This record gives sequence, C-alpha cells and structure tokens, in this order.
Amino acid sequence: MDKDNIVVFWIDVSSRKSNVCEMIGQDHVIKSYEISNDQVGFNILLNNLKVFAQKPEIIFEATGVYSERLQSFLDAYHFGYCRLNPLKAKQQLMRFRVNKTDKHDAYRLANSQYIFHRQPEYQMASIYKKLKTLGHYYDQLTHDLVIAKNRLHLVLQESFPDIERLFATLKGENYWQCIIKFTHPELVKTAGLDNITKQLMTLKGVGHHRSTYLVQRLLNLASTTYPSVPVDFPQVDQARDYAQHLITLTSKRKEVVTQMITMARQLKHDDLSILTSIPGISNTTAVLLLGTLGDIRRFRNPNALNAFVGVDLRHYESGQFITADHISKRSNTMVRKILYRTIGQMASASHYHQCHIADYYLQKKKSSQSWNSKKIAIAAVHKLIRTIYHLIIYGQKYDYQLAKHC
Repeated sequence: MDKDNIVVFWIDVSSRKSNVCEMIGQDHVIKSYEISNDQVGFNILLNNLKVFAQKPEIIFEATGVYSERLQSFLDAYHFGYCRLNPLKAKQQLMRFRVNKTDKHDAYRLANSQYIFHRQPEYQMASIYKKLKTLGHYYDQLTHDLVIAKNRLHLVLQESFPDIERLFATLKGENYWQCIIKFTHPELVKTAGLDNITKQLMTLKGVGHHRSTYLVQRLLNLASTTYPSVPVDFPQVDQARDYAQHLITLTSKRKEVVTQMITMARQLKHDDLSILTSIPGISNTTAVLLLGTLGDIRRFRNPNALNAFVGVDLRHYESGQFITADHISKRSNTMVRKILYRTIGQMASASHYHQCHIADYYLQKKKSSQSWNSKKIAIAAVHKLIRTIYHLIIYGQKYDYQLAKHC
C-alpha cells in the first residue's frame, strides 16, 4: 500500500476516555470519536480496527498508567503500535497551528504520521515487561528503606542514641533485632545478664564468644548514654516499628531479586549469564539492568542504547560561546544509577577479576589532573554500554584477553 494512503489510528489517551481519529491519506479524516477506557470502549475500537483488511498504523502518546490499559489491549489482539514520547510529540507538532483540544490533538497527530512515518514499537517478550515491573518495585522498596532508616535514626537519638555504636554498620537484621529488643537503655539495665545473653544468642551467626562481647558492649553503652525520653514514651514504640519495618522491607527486596533471577533464567537468550560474565556485575545488578533496559536487541547500535540510558553528550556552540558537554539525562535515573555503581563494583573486583573497563577507569583516575571522578565514571559507563551491547547482540560471554585489545 502507498505510504500516503495508509490507514492511521491516532488515539489521544486520558484517564477515563480516549479520542480516536481515523485517517486514510493526509487531511482525509474517516471519522473521529470518543471511547471509554474499558471493555466497552476497547470493543468499539476493535470493531473499527477489524474493518480494514490491512492492519492500520496505531499511534498514541505514552501517558503513564493510563495508556497501559490500551497497550495491553493492543498486545492481546496482536496489533502493532507506535507509543510516542509526549515531549517528542510536542516537538513534532510545533510546526502546526496550535488549537489545543483533545479532539484536535488526535487529528493533528494522526495527520503528522504521513510526514514522519513513525515505525511500530519493538515488541518485547512478556518476561522483560515483568522484569521491568519488578525492577520498579525493587527501586520503590529501596527508597522506602532509606526513608525508614532516616526515621529510625531520628527516634533513636531520643530513646537510645549510643546503640548505633553497637555494630560496625547501621544496617542488617541483627542490628534491627537488637533495637527491637533493647530500644531504651532502661530495658538493658533491668533485663539482667543471662536474659540479655539468651536474647542475643537468637541472632543469626552469633555464638557464645560473640554474644559475650555484645553483652558487655551493650551494658557499657546503656550505662553511659543519656536518652531524652523515658522508657514509656512513644518514641520507644516508634523505634521498634521502624526497625521491624526495615526487616520486612529487606526481606521483601531479597524475594523480589530471587523472583527476577528465576524469570531471567527463562529468557530465550541467555542474557543473565552473559551479563554476569562481566567482572563486577552480580546477579542482582544483572537482573536490574535487564529490567530497566529491557531487550537490548531492539537498539540498532550502541549509540541508541547510550541515548536511551541518557548518557549521550549534548554539545552547544554559538559563535564564540561554547558550553561544556553534559550528558542528556533522558530516561529514568534508576538505570544510570545502576550503571554508575557498577563501575565502582568493577574497580573493587579488578584486584581478583581483570576487566578492561576497570583498567580504563583506574588508569584515568590515576593519571588525570583535570577530570573529576564522576566524569571518568561516565566515560567508563560509555565503555560498559558498548561492551554489554556487543556481548548481547553476538551472544558472547566476556573475555578479558579479547576485550583489552578492542
């Protein structure tokens, strides 16, 4: 069929309803109508789509959770579609006369398809979509952990400030269990030596020798600390609640990672083992990358993957004025955070597992006087992205002897 006479369905999605514009050829509207975002409305859309012998080109803006229902419906009936970024849609429509209504938006964007000829979106396997959802959930749990830790720290400053010195780090189930059991120094003083020892012996990995040390440490801290509230104040119960909440969140995060690893092993291609073959990338990091990046095979080259991650450089020059290059920071921050931390993990693991990316990062840090560590890490992220792309596309596992010559 002639590209100028293809059938286009543009769908302007809102929270409860959607405006549909059907066109065949530029400026030739078949009909415009409104549907509800439910089974009734989608059945109307389905009947109109089935009228045409050749599947129409379907385009809609990604409007977060509202467009997910439409996307799920189109996937169920195997219709290809182009899901357009709202910012990109706005930029493409700047050349048209602005007359802002939902109905007119649908018409203008349907008409623009005959100019831009947008390609249908790559359809990823459902496992990638599940990994994406679980990856977002993992990120939310991590965010909740940070908030709960901060709140716990605040209430402990009132109930038992010095208990934070009991362990080397202010995290872990043993630390939080101790807070639940001994939230106030008065509880330590009245518990008795034998009772404290028995309670500490119930902690994971704590034997007789370790418990003896912790008992003495806890008694010393309880005798020297000075709480601002007595044992019967609400802050004591709040500290227990936050500590218990942290244990629950940590356990849930482990469950999510285990679930993601199980799913990733079911992928058609062995992406998980390919990613974990790179030194410094653990199973957790690998599944989070798969969840945020999706199917890497949909990108036409490493530069497209760079742009998706948001680490592609932006250059601005006008006359004599030239700005310093900065990364675009498109896409979500989660994937950039994962890749940035991966560089640090690679540098730490390089003492035992050689990696050409870690070699580059450490060499630049050692020799460069002008670059700060963040810029060097971003340059290393570029190398990591190119490495991941190559290994996934060609189905190869990481080999340091080959990589260091590339």
